Amino acid sequence: MPTADACVLKNLLDQHAGAFPDRRMALFEDGSQWSYAQCREQIRATAAGLQALGVAPGDRVLAWLPNGRDIVRVWFAANYLGAVYVPLNTAYRGAILEHAINITDARLMVAHGELTGRLRDLKLDTLCQVVVTGPGREPTGADLQWHDSEVLEGAGLTLDDSACIRPWDIQSVIYTSGTTGLSKGVLSPYLQLYTTAVVSYGRIQADDCLLVNLPMFHVGGTSPIYAALVRGGSFYLVDGFSTTEFWPQVRRANCVSTAGLIGAMAPFIASAAPAPDDADNPLKYMTMFPINEATISLGQRFGFDYITGFNMTEVSTPLISDVNSPVQYSCGKPRTGVSCRLVDEHDIEVAPGEHGELIVRSDLPWTMNAGYINMPEATAEAWRNGWFHTGDVFRQDEDGNYFFVDRRKDIIRRRGENISSVEVEAAVLRHPDVAEAVAVGVPSEFTEEEILIAVVANPDTRIDPRQLILWLTEQLAYFMVPRYVRLIDAIPKTETNKPRKVLLRQEGVTADTWDREAAGIHLKRERLRAR
Repeated sequence: MPTADACVLKNLLDQHAGAFPDRRMALFEDGSQWSYAQCREQIRATAAGLQALGVAPGDRVLAWLPNGRDIVRVWFAANYLGAVYVPLNTAYRGAILEHAINITDARLMVAHGELTGRLRDLKLDTLCQVVVTGPGREPTGADLQWHDSEVLEGAGLTLDDSACIRPWDIQSVIYTSGTTGLSKGVLSPYLQLYTTAVVSYGRIQADDCLLVNLPMFHVGGTSPIYAALVRGGSFYLVDGFSTTEFWPQVRRANCVSTAGLIGAMAPFIASAAPAPDDADNPLKYMTMFPINEATISLGQRFGFDYITGFNMTEVSTPLISDVNSPVQYSCGKPRTGVSCRLVDEHDIEVAPGEHGELIVRSDLPWTMNAGYINMPEATAEAWRNGWFHTGDVFRQDEDGNYFFVDRRKDIIRRRGENISSVEVEAAVLRHPDVAEAVAVGVPSEFTEEEILIAVVANPDTRIDPRQLILWLTEQLAYFMVPRYVRLIDAIPKTETNKPRKVLLRQEGVTADTWDREAAGIHLKRERLRAR
């Protein structure tokens, strides 16, 4: 079990500020930076401000802020007091926002002024104080006490920093991406965040800098920052991924790695015209998903090593690959200290090669989630039979590599067949005119579901749905060929670039959706003559 000195934020910050006070810790998008000593001074002052507002160990502090200095201050200061950091998605509004606030029982929020108008007319159970940072504060009908950001400029010398914070204490409540339904708040202990950080970014050293361009209300943004803190390194925090700014940002801070390349990020970077100096950059290693021919070529082109794996808010990277693994679309193998199984709906292990839900448990306690905040039924369902159920379907090959198949809720059931939306999408994406594609199940007029694909065309191209479907008949089994094609300008996504399939399912077959059966294309099983 790692000690508090090894994995608890307050201990790490105090130690590093004492051991190397002048070493750079943080660089921000406006060019400002903190040394470790300056960071500790800022955090103690902010913690004193929070303490004066009544924040105590174990309290939940809501942070509704974009990437930048303020959200780092609130996170670190809350944890320095022994309180719990609860970042909120800056896209939240309405019933989703109300749910995310109320379920935490939080009494204090630090919010960006341009967001506060969304609090109007919400029924807030416990929230009573809001500290406003930045411009644009709007009046609201909510019965709240408002504070300007100056209240966070406390006096560090008056701070009561006597809280004893342990590795198993709750460090944060991070909301799931909500791609399949209402987001759940994941109770994450310090040891879980520490484990995720050192497994995912284990090659980071004290002299290294990480580019963090994923949102800090997700684990993809918090874990690389924690990796830098654990190693005594530094991070460069920017407000989101940008194709045009990616390489200037990497070079500006001499970043050896980033928060990771997921989803469409790698193709966007690869789309730039090749240049003779592509490999002349400071990147040394990257976490990427998925690993395929295109991402392998990206690593070779720009001269960095890569790993891949599998992670989610609730766990701590249970699957990890070897460096520069050539096994395409693999998520690697279970890391040391983790047990993984693939099971059916009754938790019975499936045969080798068959699809099953990934369930996980760890030898070391507190390295995975401690449940969902104030959702005991969801916690019991996820942790049934002593294993955490990821909700993700995988298969395993004869060499022990795990391959992601689909979210269990995204499996499409069509005429007796279970169809992986990921496999359909992979086939569609091989078409030269397709930039992005998402496959979902929509209700059939007969029974079960039909397959709908939402497709974004490459620039300066036009997709003919009929020609696309005819092309897919040579790529997919007949029962996997989509019935519906919907051409759209952009795929709706979460802030971590995951497609919001639930929105496309809800919209279903729209007026502009092309129907291959209405167009006279009917596909049937090929009947072979037995001998």
